[in-house]
Amino acid sequence: MIPMETLLPFFAASVLLGIAPGPDNIFVLTQSALHGRGAGLIVMLGLCTGLIVHSIAVALGVAVIFQTSAVAFSALKFLGAGYLMYLAWQAFRASAARFEAELIPEANLWKLYRRGIIMNITNPKVSIFFLAFLPQFADQSRGPISLQLLLLGGVFIIATILVFGGIALLAGTLGKWLNRYPRSQNIMNRVAGAVFVCLALRLATTEQ
Repeated sequence: MIPMETLLPFFAASVLLGIAPGPDNIFVLTQSALHGRGAGLIVMLGLCTGLIVHSIAVALGVAVIFQTSAVAFSALKFLGAGYLMYLAWQAFRASAARFEAELIPEANLWKLYRRGIIMNITNPKVSIFFLAFLPQFADQSRGPISLQLLLLGGVFIIATILVFGGIALLAGTLGKWLNRYPRSQNIMNRVAGAVFVCLALRLATTEQ
């Protein structure tokens, strides 16, 4: 449906966008450093699940609502900012505790996965970005636009998994080393809290 000469540049652009500093990859980095590589990978899966939601929203035209309705855009962004402030509060209250990167309780896995989903879907900028980015690589002469947008969203998610997975593994290795020193983990918790506050303020002040 979409020729390789279109998919390859799209994939390359998606990888570069994943590498560029942003709320999602910073989120993966902090969670991996604090809780281990496994936690970072679970958060990554949650974020990518959110990208599936955004891809479907763009394909069905739902994302247009956040581009045209100031009320919908503001409601979603303040919901996301509030959630980030809640995560910041949790991080500031957290005490140093040793973790085993490969042995994460099932309840915590679900919590981290859910955290990634909420973090992603409550950012209306992602839907608007997809709405602006994906159609540039679609062509009506190749078939239904909605199917092309879903395919492009899938390719973008694959690129995200590769980039964010690498970030999770690297940050998890660093966090495992720092975990030997309780004071370092306390510092990491405070840094994570500060990052969440900054992300919350950035999202809350985002213009449509």
